[in-house]
Amino acid sequence: MRIGLGYDVHQLVPDRKLWLGGIEIPHTLGLLGHSDADVLLHAICDALLGAAALGDIGKHFPDNDPKYKNIDSKLLLRRCNELLLENGYRVGNIDSIIVAQKPKVGPYIPQMRECIASILGIEPGQVSVKATTTEHLGFEGREEGISAHAIALLLPT
Repeated sequence: MRIGLGYDVHQLVPDRKLWLGGIEIPHTLGLLGHSDADVLLHAICDALLGAAALGDIGKHFPDNDPKYKNIDSKLLLRRCNELLLENGYRVGNIDSIIVAQKPKVGPYIPQMRECIASILGIEPGQVSVKATTTEHLGFEGREEGISAHAIALLLPT
């Protein structure tokens, strides 16, 4: 078994869509990034890549490469899963948390779990997505950005 940890953060800005866990969330602000800036999927990618000792998301999908400009992060997660399989691993489970003051993402968590599980070829019961606020503390609490943490367990294929 292998365990990996992932973390990501992006700034909230106007005139961008908000993507979390592969799902578009209605909000007045979106996350700024080279890709669609889905912090949850990026944290999961880093957890998976880290568990397999394959580097990080920036190594595989550099933010200075134009082919990743505005790319759907679901495609990045799919490629990470392919890399795992090519290296003899499969996902056992994922535990993750979104840190955001607003918007409230609880109602969207079942869709996120379904989306992530579908991409990784696992059951939704193997994907945990939680959400919390920071009680108005820090950049998340001031609604300047959103962060996400993820832990992944890999098993041999």
